Parts: sequence; C-alpha cells; structure tokens
Amino acid sequence: MTALMITIAAVLVLLLCALVILFNRLIRLRNRCDNAWHQIDVQLKRRYDLVPELAEVVKGYASHEREALESVARARTRAVEAAGVSAQGPAEDRLTGAIAGVYAVAERYPDLKANKDFLKFQRELSSTETDIAGARKYYNGAVMYYDNARMSFPGNIVARLFRGTFTGREYFEISVPADREAPSASLEPDVS
Repeated sequence: MTALMITIAAVLVLLLCALVILFNRLIRLRNRCDNAWHQIDVQLKRRYDLVPELAEVVKGYASHEREALESVARARTRAVEAAGVSAQGPAEDRLTGAIAGVYAVAERYPDLKANKDFLKFQRELSSTETDIAGARKYYNGAVMYYDNARMSFPGNIVARLFRGTFTGREYFEISVPADREAPSASLEPDVS
C-alpha cells in the first residue's frame, strides 16, 4: 500500500509541476504580447508627435491649404483616442491617408518640397513608419505564438482552468494603401 501511495503522490507532483510549467509559459507569452503592443504604442506616439511639426512646416508655405491640415489634426486626434487594437488599425489608416493628403499639397509647392525641415520630417516619418512595421510584425508574431500555446494541447487545458487569465489577443492590422496594392489583371478581352 505504501508503494501505491508514493506512486500516486509522485504522479500528482508531476502533474502539478507540468501545470505550473505550462501556466508560466502562457504567462510569459501573454506578457510578450502585451510588451510588443507597448512597443507599437511607443512608435505610434512618436508618429503623433511628428504630425504637429508637419503642420507647422506646411502652414508656413501653404497657409491656404487649411483643409488638408485640419484633416491631419482630426485624424491624429482620432488615432490618439483609439482604444484597443481593433480600433487602432482603422484610426492609423485614416492618419496615413491624411498625411498622404498633406504630401499631395507639398507636391504643389516646390519650395516646400526642398525645405530642410520638411525633408527632415519626411526622413523621420519614414523611419518611424519602418519602426512601426517592424513592431507590428513582432507583435503579430507574439500573438500567434501565444494563441498557438493557448489553443493547443495541453496549453488549452491550462487556459481553460484559468479562463480569465489567458484571453486572446487581437492582431494589429493596417490596410494597404491603394498605391501599394498589387495591380489586378483582367483576363477578359476589352470589347470596346
């Protein structure tokens, strides 16, 4: 009887150790997702800080282009106020579109396009956009690993046991601007 009790105790200890190991793994992956989102947030805040600089530079050259500048200001405000990953993507899309509108305005002003502050802003914004893309890729990868661990066996058992602790995370998706989409090809002949 003692050997049976020791065996049962050993199995229970092993199961408890496995539970603790899986729990800790899910915690690490969840925290990696949260940290990755904070890294995106840092880059987005940097982008938001650049927008007023853009407005000031453009205002000096194209003060009568008020609509484009107001559009950027509104889009920036919406992006700053966006709550959660699902709301952030569309808000960022609107901000990107508004910034593109200001760049379109700049095309009409050769002096503005050659302005050192405007060129500096373009470089900083381009660098920030690259950083956002990298942070987004890392975040979405972290979400995928977390979801895989949370949904596959035996992690799904631990996730179910601690239901409120291991909730899913959303992917951060930003729309592809129309000028960066792959062109569509029609295989039907033109009959005009």
